[in-house]
Amino acid sequence: MKTHDLKITQDYFLAKLQGVKPFEVCANDRGYEIGDILVLHELNEDMECTGRTITQSVNYKFENPDYLRQGYVILSGEIIAIELSKVF
Repeated sequence: MKTHDLKITQDYFLAKLQGVKPFEVCANDRGYEIGDILVLHELNEDMECTGRTITQSVNYKFENPDYLRQGYVILSGEIIAIELSKVF
């Protein structure tokens, strides 16, 4: 099991919070596997990290070149933790 830190834009972060985006589409440059953990770091409009994160498990991995660009995967899983406040 690996933990992967990923940056996502604010619109995707909010869709994830609202429960309408249960997946991540990623280049499989990290060797994602079922059981891994994704820590999604929100980026603001200036592409800077806001300090807000969503942590989710990887319970399903879809990797099929008939449906996805070569080298890409779709990952889905359960949200484990949400951090919305930034501590200074």
